[in-house]
Amino acid sequence: MHPLIKKVLVSQEEIQRRSAELGRIIDNDYSNGKPPLLVALLRGSVPFLAELIKHITLDIEYDFMDVSSYEGTQSVGDLKILKDLDTSIQGLDILLVEDIVDTGNTINVVKQMLMNKGAKSVKVVTLLDKPSRRTVDISAEYIGFEIGNEFVVGFGLDFDQKYRNLPYVGVLKDECYKV
Repeated sequence: MHPLIKKVLVSQEEIQRRSAELGRIIDNDYSNGKPPLLVALLRGSVPFLAELIKHITLDIEYDFMDVSSYEGTQSVGDLKILKDLDTSIQGLDILLVEDIVDTGNTINVVKQMLMNKGAKSVKVVTLLDKPSRRTVDISAEYIGFEIGNEFVVGFGLDFDQKYRNLPYVGVLKDECYKV
């Protein structure tokens, strides 16, 4: 364990196991039609996307968007679109891949944007769900783990762009947040 991690919330093994379960569920849900286009939100969702797609047997494609609503440890609610999709999504089923659904603001805005671009449907798969922080009435269709109101890092999640490469989800020691 990294020396600055106070505790591990979700282990690498738990992430792999749950990703396999989610892959089977997604395969089943989309087995009677055209596979969805997976749209991953950069940067945090990349490790989850990489793990999840190992367990989806459908002939999927994926693309990326880069949006940001965080400064430090807080979601500031002001969504910035840094990279849009390269793929036309007109008439496609979209599976939005997210690292964490926190306030719900980002997912809400991105889902609406994708529908406005002509998506047939937009569903969300998230590694982590933090419903206690929700400020928008929105939920993910596929959830890896529900967590409490703690700021987490690892497996793509960061604190000031650090700790994304940890193979698990953990909580930093309090001294990491002191300036």
